[in-house]
Amino acid sequence: MKKTRILLIEDNRLLREGLTVMLREQPEFSVFASTGNSHAVKKAKTWKPGVILLDLGLRSLNSFRLLGSLRKAASGAKVIGMDLLPVQEDLVRYVQNGVSGFVLKDATFDDLLNTIRLVAKGGHVLPLPLTGSLFSQIIEHGTRRTNTNPFNSVRMTKREREVIALIADEGLSNKEIAQRLHLSTDTVKSHVHNILEKLALHSRLEIASFAHAEGAYEKRSSLNTRD
Repeated sequence: MKKTRILLIEDNRLLREGLTVMLREQPEFSVFASTGNSHAVKKAKTWKPGVILLDLGLRSLNSFRLLGSLRKAASGAKVIGMDLLPVQEDLVRYVQNGVSGFVLKDATFDDLLNTIRLVAKGGHVLPLPLTGSLFSQIIEHGTRRTNTNPFNSVRMTKREREVIALIADEGLSNKEIAQRLHLSTDTVKSHVHNILEKLALHSRLEIASFAHAEGAYEKRSSLNTRD
């Protein structure tokens, strides 16, 4: 089995060493740990990690500047930010500069593992407490500047956006969506599951609430109905 290479950048020695031991117990991961200094950038360049766990509150170096250096050194790596509770403006800034996921430092180890696995596969992950604040900022600032749909920032497929529109616009059930789109109910359930994971939400109601925020969804009539 090909292991996911993880570069862990964390100032706190106890946390760094503890996470390294726990992650190395997972047969799917290969882990290198570092503090937030130039050594981390050099290691990223030579070791080519698949995932970088980056402490957003580094004392020894500005985390945002380090992110830029890491992106240049290992352009193919997915970055997951770790912090207690980042402020909204910082969240937007990190997302706009390539961070694929966030983990709160009071999260469970299982939450961390799930986030790493999803991000390694190309997903985008936000803890529920951050979802509203981050996307409201993206809608308010990012959409105004770029005139693009905020769902694009989490790489929604056209079919997923259509399912979102049918949930938010008409409140359809999975069975009703399946009939409308000529799909099986299981296929629709799979789309809804993927949407919940990508947006870090937990229910259809949350999907509808987020989609209606600032009008942040595409009407079904404007969507391509192909998968």
